[in-house]
Amino acid sequence: MARSARRPLPPPYLRKVWLDAGPTHDPSVYPYCLPLFGSGTFEIAFDHPITIIAGENGVGKSTLLEGIAVLAGFDESGGGPGYRAVDNVRAKEMGGGRLARSLRASWLPKVNRGWFFRAESFFAVARYLDEAGSPSADFLSHSHGEGFIRFFEERCTKPGLFLFDEPESALSPKRQFDFLKLLDRMEVGRQSQVLIVTHSPIIMGYPNAHLLRMSRYGLEPVALQDTDHFRIMREFVSDPHGMIKAMIEE
Repeated sequence: MARSARRPLPPPYLRKVWLDAGPTHDPSVYPYCLPLFGSGTFEIAFDHPITIIAGENGVGKSTLLEGIAVLAGFDESGGGPGYRAVDNVRAKEMGGGRLARSLRASWLPKVNRGWFFRAESFFAVARYLDEAGSPSADFLSHSHGEGFIRFFEERCTKPGLFLFDEPESALSPKRQFDFLKLLDRMEVGRQSQVLIVTHSPIIMGYPNAHLLRMSRYGLEPVALQDTDHFRIMREFVSDPHGMIKAMIEE
């Protein structure tokens, strides 16, 4: 009797990332000077296809995402495996690349496909694809948000690991719901693992994601309603003029 074809394992493929303090771990140097990484005991586990990380500026969210991206084979400026659309030589901080030297990962299985999206480098990546002769590029002939969504849709229909650093930076609130539709298609397809860093309560609200709150000292699961981002938006919607006045006078 013929053996049935083996089905590929569903996501998450990347199961855990942890800090392995070694010679490169210098608490006086960024990003190891951040309390989150200073102790040398940091780790994050993934048990959902979609993980969303929320937190204030400066706690290390984007640096962690950059480190994971480099560890997975992406350039820390964004793009796919093997792409180098942005020249990092003159960058003052190479935090993600430096952090990646001390990160270790557990995979099941290891994947080498996907994309690392960064809003600030989107045009450079899109221009790189245009110049490389990509038959499906042409993202720069659209508005920023429309080009971003087209870019997501074209790249994210394929299996792999997808990392998004503050995708809302290029998206209006309405377009953020288009992004949620894309996440839903990726989840239903059962071929993609997604890791998102965001300040957007709309994106945080994706129903099937594992939502984590990052502070200066660690990560913890959190309900949308308990995030600072949601609380601030709720207060604003309830009394926009009063809240603005209070915050200005604070």
